[in-house]
Amino acid sequence: MGPDGRPDAAAAGADDLAWVALGGNVGDSHAVMRGALAALAELGEVVARSSLYRTAPVGGPAGQADYLNAVVALRTGLSTHGLLRALQDVEERFGRVRGERWGPRTLDLDLLAHGAVNVDDPVATVPHPRLHHRAFVLVPLREIDPWWRHPVTGETAEGMLARLDASGVERTELAW
Repeated sequence: MGPDGRPDAAAAGADDLAWVALGGNVGDSHAVMRGALAALAELGEVVARSSLYRTAPVGGPAGQADYLNAVVALRTGLSTHGLLRALQDVEERFGRVRGERWGPRTLDLDLLAHGAVNVDDPVATVPHPRLHHRAFVLVPLREIDPWWRHPVTGETAEGMLARLDASGVERTELAW
C-alpha cells in the first residue's frame, strides 16, 4: 500500500504505469498466462496482477472455448507505441496468429491505458476504445485498483462496471 492507503499500483497519474489485459482460449491457457506474466516482467515491473477469471467468449465465431482473463499493472519506461510493439512480440512468442476478429487465440494482450496518455492514430488507440464495454476487463481491473480512473473520462472502473452484466466473469483459484 502506498502512503495514501491506495495500492502501490495506483500511484496517481504515474506516466510509466500501463494497464494490460491478458486473455486466451487456445491450448493450455493457464500455462500461457503464467508465461505471459513472466514475459511482461521482462518489459518492466509488474506491480499488481489480478486473479485469473474464466469468461465466455464475446463476439467471434460460435463454439469457442471459454477464455482465461486477467489484468496487470506494469511499470515500464517504454513509450506507448514501443509498449504496443513489445506486447505484439509477446503475443507472437506464444503462438498468436491474427486471423478472424474476436476469434480464438493463444494470447491476447490489450493495452488498456498508459499513464495519462491519450493516443488515437493509425497504429494505436489508447485508452482502449472498448474497455468500458468489457466486464471481463473491468472486473479484474477493479480487483487490483478499485480507484483506477479512465484517463479521458475520469470514470472509475467500478462506475463503468456498474452499467454492465458481470455475472459471466468467474474468478478462478488458478495460481499464476
